[in-house]
Amino acid sequence: MNQRPLTVVLIVPTGVGAAIGGCAGDALPAARAIAQIVGTLITHPNVLNGAQLYWPIPNALYVEGYALDKFAAGCWGLQPVHQNRIGLILDAGIEPDLQLRQRQAADAVRATLGANVTDCMVTDRPLQVELRISESGASWGTIAHPGSLLRAAEKLITQAKVEAIAVVARFPDDQGSIALENYRRGKGVDPLAGAEAVISHLIVRTFQIPCAHAPALLPLPLDPHLSPRSAAEEIGYTFLPCVLAGLSNAPQLVALPNAEKQANKARKHARLPITDYQLPITKDRVDAVVIPATACGGSAILNLSQRSSVTIITVKDNKTQMQVPAEKLGIAALQVNSYLEAIGVLVALKAGISPASLTGNISPLRYLPDSTPEF
Repeated sequence: MNQRPLTVVLIVPTGVGAAIGGCAGDALPAARAIAQIVGTLITHPNVLNGAQLYWPIPNALYVEGYALDKFAAGCWGLQPVHQNRIGLILDAGIEPDLQLRQRQAADAVRATLGANVTDCMVTDRPLQVELRISESGASWGTIAHPGSLLRAAEKLITQAKVEAIAVVARFPDDQGSIALENYRRGKGVDPLAGAEAVISHLIVRTFQIPCAHAPALLPLPLDPHLSPRSAAEEIGYTFLPCVLAGLSNAPQLVALPNAEKQANKARKHARLPITDYQLPITKDRVDAVVIPATACGGSAILNLSQRSSVTIITVKDNKTQMQVPAEKLGIAALQVNSYLEAIGVLVALKAGISPASLTGNISPLRYLPDSTPEF
C-alpha cells in the first residue's frame, strides 16, 4: 500500500517553564524519537537547541517560532535546502574575550561540521538586552537598539548574500538570582528564552530569512547540585554550535503566492510536472501536532487546529506555567500522558488506524440529522 509520509509539528513554547523542553535541549530525545516514525518533523529551535550539544535529524525542519506561526497561518511555505550560507551577528556589547570565544566556536563548526558560515558582523552599537518575567510566569525581554540589529542583518543579506543568520547578543549576568538558581536546579522558567525569541522574531519578520539566537554570558561557578536538564549550558563558553548546526540546513521561507508563480514558471519552461520535492511544504501537509497540554494558546496551534484532518495531541506530563488547555479554546484534542504515548498515537496514524480503535471504549457511530429539504 502506497501511503503518503506523515508530517508532524512538534511544539514546546519558549520561556514557559515546560517540564520537557524548558531547558537547553531536553526536548531533543522526544524530537529524535518522533522523527524515527514520521516522514517530516517540523519543529523549532527551542526543541532542537542544546548549547554545545545538538543531534543531526535528517528529516527535521528547524523553523524559527515566528516563521512557524506564518507557516501555520498558510502565509509561508518551507522550502528544504541542502545547505545555507550563514552570517553571524555579534552584539557590540559583548566583551572582546567573549567575542573571541564566539568567533572560535563558529570556526570550530566550520572546520568540524562543514557548516558554511561565511561572514561575521558586529553591531554598530550595543543591543542592551533586558529580561522580564510576566504575571503568567513566562519569560520575555526587550532590546534597546533593535535598529542596530536590523542594520547588521541587512548588510549581511545584501552584501554577503547570506541565506540564514545567527545572532549572539550579550545577556545580563544574573548570578545569584532566584530565577537562575531554580533554572539550574531544573525548575522554573528559563529567564533568557523569551528575550531570545524577541531577537529572532525581529529578523525573521523583517527579512523572511531563517534566524536563531544564542546568548553570550560569562561562565557560571561550578554547582555540584546542577540538574542534568540544565547541564548543556554549563559545559563551555558559548551556546553557538547548536544554532549554527540548525541553521545550516534550515528551510527557506517562501511566500506562497510567489511559490505558486515560480512553480507555474518552471512547469512552462520544463514542460514537466513539478514534484513534491521542488514545491515548498505548506500547512496542508500537516497530519498531526504534538504540544504540551496546558500551552495550547499559541498562534500556530490555533491555526493548525482549524483543519479537521489534523490530529492535535496534547501531552499531560509536559507541564508548563501556562494554563491554556485545548478544551478551553474549543480545540478537539487527543490527550496522552507522555511523549511515549504520543509516539504510539503517531504510529497508529502512520498505519492508517484510528487511535480510538485501539481503546476499549469505541463510541457509537454518529447519525447526522436528515437534511432532506421540505417542500
